[in-house]
Amino acid sequence: MKTEDLITALAADARPSGPSLPAGLLLAVGAGGVVAAILFSALLGLRGDLVAALGSPRFLFKFLVTGTLAVVALTLALRLARPGAPASGVLALLAVPVALLAVAVAAELVAVPETLWMRRLVGENWAFCLVMVPLLSAGPLAFLLWALKRGAPESPLLSGILAGLGAGAIGAFTYAAHCPDDSPLFVAVWYTLAVAMVTAAGALLGRRLLRW
Repeated sequence: MKTEDLITALAADARPSGPSLPAGLLLAVGAGGVVAAILFSALLGLRGDLVAALGSPRFLFKFLVTGTLAVVALTLALRLARPGAPASGVLALLAVPVALLAVAVAAELVAVPETLWMRRLVGENWAFCLVMVPLLSAGPLAFLLWALKRGAPESPLLSGILAGLGAGAIGAFTYAAHCPDDSPLFVAVWYTLAVAMVTAAGALLGRRLLRW
């Protein structure tokens, strides 16, 4: 028997019964999103100037970049949850949200006077962002790890990282509807740091929970 066939057979034996891996991942995203929405409603709520903010490209960009990150991370997590899936090529997709953020930051530096750069970067609620994004990401992370457990990732650490990245993006996407800081400079620093915290948690948990 070839090594690839043996891995596939062992993964099939180890996989728990129930929904398929793609269906389980969709279920996890939905359930995690509901948990994040409940926490958002209970603790935060929509920002007061939401109607006016909808006309701001900076406000809408927060959803574009966090939504893109979530889709890319979860697509990669699904791909790598199957044994034998190559990691090197598909991980290049992570460059898409990074490129979006880099372009937005460059545009902000051109459009905003240098004297305002630091004010836009620090914003009004950086500490609150670092607390709320991980909190809103906790439910999605738990459900995503449960879903990925149904697969057989060759690298539990990498799968945990992607689960954390996807969960952090979901939390950041949710928090963006409350956050009054819309500058890409703020997003590049504080959203990134908050998502990195969730990613680190995903790495630690995935390394332990996704082993098979």
